[in-house]
Amino acid sequence: MTEQYEAPRQYEVIVIGGGTAGLSAALVLGRARRRTLVVDAGEPRNAPAAHMQGYLSRDGMPPAEFLAIGREEIARYGVELVQDRVVEVTRDEEGQGFTVALADGRAAHARRLVVATGLKDELPAVPGVAERFGRDVLHCPYCHGWEVRDQPFGVLATTPMSVHQALIVSQWSKDVTLFPHTVPESDLSDDDLRRLAAAGVRVVPGKVANLIVENDRLTGVRLTDGTTHPRSVLFTAPRPIPRTSLLEELGADLHETPFGAYPVVDPTGLTTVPGVWAAGNAMGFSEQVINAASSGYRAGATINGDLLMTDLDAATRE
Repeated sequence: MTEQYEAPRQYEVIVIGGGTAGLSAALVLGRARRRTLVVDAGEPRNAPAAHMQGYLSRDGMPPAEFLAIGREEIARYGVELVQDRVVEVTRDEEGQGFTVALADGRAAHARRLVVATGLKDELPAVPGVAERFGRDVLHCPYCHGWEVRDQPFGVLATTPMSVHQALIVSQWSKDVTLFPHTVPESDLSDDDLRRLAAAGVRVVPGKVANLIVENDRLTGVRLTDGTTHPRSVLFTAPRPIPRTSLLEELGADLHETPFGAYPVVDPTGLTTVPGVWAAGNAMGFSEQVINAASSGYRAGATINGDLLMTDLDAATRE
């Protein structure tokens, strides 16, 4: 499936990122008969999860299987895929395209780019959290809530917005404990406390020292004062680190959000750099798998139309 090529090879579109958004864009472009290259560093955000949920017709499918099927599908339409990392992107002086440099020293050129590099989740530095993430330490109730429903939940607070997370997960369990951890109780507003009480969420002050794991299962949370609290599931909100360095190098405008800085884009994912689209978590924090597929589709279809009109306009000027 992965095709070797001699640098520089010419493409109409290079897709940086081989996750859901990148593969979706590549599928549309391949079907539109566009010469397309996908560069995949192999770091999908949902790799720790055993299954993905909420994607109609693919509910419960392992993420790795989902991506493997996607790679097979794009190959049917002549899309090339290489397992490598993009280390630099430069725009041609005449503004007609982009040169992409790979970690192994090769390079490729394209008229348009799709940046689908996603984001990285930075987990709280509590012993046990990273090891259990995607298993019984979770972040998204829409992704995993049904599978752990009615179990004793804990919510490890890292920001005042963790109150919202605790309220949301109470939809899946009536036994929810909020551990403020690094969030001072003074940061909890009267509305927060009122809503937590109405939802039946218990608030246990103190900082979390570590998780208690027995027989490869989460069984509780230990605070720094030595007290323990039985819990089977722990929700927390990782700090998202957008992978936007390539977009920044190209001069794309970014806008600050509570979840990091993301590129300014139009409804199709076009950034402020002509010829460069963003898709999936590279354009926003809340793009779940199904949203990422949609954003990749929109970007691919828009790029095909953009290339077509550019070529037709050029032909009329000859």
